[in-house]
Amino acid sequence: MNPVAFTIGPVSVYWYGIIIVTAAMVGGWVAAIEAKRRGLDPDEVWNGLIVALILGIIGARLYHVFSSPLGGSVGWSYYRQNPLAILQIWEGGLGIYGAIVGGVFGVLLYCWIRKLKPLGWLDVGAPGLAIAQVIGRWGNFVNQELYGPPTDLPWGMTIAPENRYLEHRALPPETRFHPVFLYESLWSLVGFVLLMWVGRRFKDRLRKGSIFLLYLIWYPLGRFFIEFLRPDAWMLGPLAAAQVFALIAVALAIVGMIYLHRRPLPAAEMGQGEESVVPGEVSLSAVSEDQGREDATPTSEVSEPPED
Repeated sequence: MNPVAFTIGPVSVYWYGIIIVTAAMVGGWVAAIEAKRRGLDPDEVWNGLIVALILGIIGARLYHVFSSPLGGSVGWSYYRQNPLAILQIWEGGLGIYGAIVGGVFGVLLYCWIRKLKPLGWLDVGAPGLAIAQVIGRWGNFVNQELYGPPTDLPWGMTIAPENRYLEHRALPPETRFHPVFLYESLWSLVGFVLLMWVGRRFKDRLRKGSIFLLYLIWYPLGRFFIEFLRPDAWMLGPLAAAQVFALIAVALAIVGMIYLHRRPLPAAEMGQGEESVVPGEVSLSAVSEDQGREDATPTSEVSEPPED
């Protein structure tokens, strides 16, 4: 498949970029739905998405640039000699762990600027992040990257010899390889369904931050095992770097989950939003605690939708 979708004069538009932008938009749409369901202002999602997306892309690119993958894949040894290539993200090379760290930092920064409580907004963004990964991984298919060892399975994918790792370039052109990108995409799809189901089924028992922590358990757990199929893995001792980061993420998320659920659920967190008001709805958090009246009807200013 040609990685270039179309050209406009001297400018080439790549499928990789189209897929990444589509993934971000779908993720934002899902997050906006989650925000409205939780009684939060969905406009905050689209405003915050800009910050989270910029920092997420920066983090994802830096993770890839400073990695040291095997199999002849491009990493730090290449970029330190070709610094301008760091900017060529349309050719692939975005590390998901860097994207997560950068995106989370973007959410925290936006919440700090807007004076919002971040845990609830991380919960809002987690399903959107999962579905964005489902879509975004298909950019690896277009670029013929993120594949595994040879396989006879019917869903194996062919890779052009020039796009193969060094150890596979001598194999016959019809050789099929494990579509590792597909495995990760499907794992993220199951995770997306799980997060959406848990968020609704147990909404009266979850603490703010629980859905995000569940994501930090689910995705890294799958990534740990999928990484065994990566011939180009960046190794840290006997394990791939992604596996080490996966173990750290799962451990921290489990500790965080225990911490959040160690006490009875506060009544204020039972399915209620915190910071913003959806048009036409009443913000419970805007009612002063000492009023003690149910007939209060607070008003709240809703931000205008961002301009296209």
